[in-house]
Amino acid sequence: MIHIEKIDRLAVSVILFLSIIIAILIWGGNNCTGSLCIVSTKPEIKEFSWQDERVGVEDKAFILTFDRPMNHLSVEKNLVINPPLPGKTSWAGRRLAYTLTNPIPYGETYEVQLESAKEQFRGNKDKGEDIKPFVSQFKSRDRAFAYIGTEKGEEGQLIIYNLTRKQKSILTPPQLVVMEFEFYPHGDKILFSATEKSKGVDAIRELQLYEVATGLNDDTKGSVSPQIKLVLDNIDYQNNGFDLSGDGDSIVVQRINRKNPADFDLWLVKSGQPPEKLNTQGGEFKIAPDGKTLAVAQGEGISLLPLKKDAKPLDFLPKFGRVLSFSNDGSAAVMVNFNTDNAKLRYTRSLVYVNNRGLQKTLLNIQGSILDCHFSPNQTDLYCLLTQLIPGDQYVEKPYFAKIDINTSQVTPLLELPDYRDIKISLSPDGLAIIFDQVLTNPNGSPSDTLTTDSGETIASGRLWMLIPPLKGNSKVAKADLEELPLAGVRPQWSP
Repeated sequence: MIHIEKIDRLAVSVILFLSIIIAILIWGGNNCTGSLCIVSTKPEIKEFSWQDERVGVEDKAFILTFDRPMNHLSVEKNLVINPPLPGKTSWAGRRLAYTLTNPIPYGETYEVQLESAKEQFRGNKDKGEDIKPFVSQFKSRDRAFAYIGTEKGEEGQLIIYNLTRKQKSILTPPQLVVMEFEFYPHGDKILFSATEKSKGVDAIRELQLYEVATGLNDDTKGSVSPQIKLVLDNIDYQNNGFDLSGDGDSIVVQRINRKNPADFDLWLVKSGQPPEKLNTQGGEFKIAPDGKTLAVAQGEGISLLPLKKDAKPLDFLPKFGRVLSFSNDGSAAVMVNFNTDNAKLRYTRSLVYVNNRGLQKTLLNIQGSILDCHFSPNQTDLYCLLTQLIPGDQYVEKPYFAKIDINTSQVTPLLELPDYRDIKISLSPDGLAIIFDQVLTNPNGSPSDTLTTDSGETIASGRLWMLIPPLKGNSKVAKADLEELPLAGVRPQWSP
């Protein structure tokens, strides 16, 4: 009994001691001092979804996760992003989602800070504790583009230039001449068609498809050591144009049977699977952003087909001759109507906006040409390369860049060009710059020269230019800014 009484007294003492500590912590909060304040009760951020990440335009929002309910207004008021990134906030319990209103500019390091925000304390915003100061960083992808070199010693080679790091890397060996290329979705690889220089006049019939790593966004400062992988050979079939799906999983290639030229078809190439004939013929083609639909020029219109063998059309859009571009989400496209069946519009071309809700909206009619158009990242504008027919006895077209507001159809000229032969344009993924080439031809070129224009002229050299369109709503910038890049090449293309 004596031992039991001692144990009882000890238990009572421990209970009293713990009760006193609990009472002090409850009533004293973070104002307590001494050894009782063992653990801080300040609220804090437990997770930041973009911490130390490298993000691109497909990344629309980041999430902050707190360890307890927070006063929403105090968090939103004190959240700082530097450089600024306009956006909207939304809450789900202890998680804050910050959604960007514009695509993130590339080539930047961003810092996220939060301090002086308060926890939600029993519905009283004045009694909540201040958050533990939070600072974190993330980066956007490097601003970079690839092109085909024309400088001596680089002719026909695929080159990548990292504007953020001012770093140039040659990706292909000198014995290959690159004809076309496309980036994979994250910019880590490039798919390209090429032939050996030794093929001479037969080069265009000897194209094979390859892929090569770019070395972009790997946070290494050394030069790229590219490894080239053969994707599709030319043993039984001649390979012509190709297109890569937005997810990088599918390639469509136009091929001709070497033994039977009448066997002219589109083929589907997927990683780890043998090439599959689609049994689909047509002219120009593009894979829609969903990676499952193929747009093909057939007859007097554009067929939309499932990307599989022997597919029946999902839809047919009559009168259109070309699909210029899809919006990033695949909900819309811009097409060209050559107006062959309209007496009033004969000898004109129309640029038409088409969406998945059945809308077909003519944005402009011109007597010149509609060479190319690209959707802005927020899908409100188009950046186009157009030509204007000059009145006179000779057929002369004056090329120019223009921005077209999809909602109002307003056309804003940006820049006139002296020539437009074989110009290739590319809009940066953040929508802040257009890169294009100026091809210089050699009329005395040899038939064995393998670097040629679409019309077969020998390319002697190429100049690369960057056009910075005026920012929307910025009255201080009255016109576009044009800059010649210190690089010699053709067919430039921005990394995604």
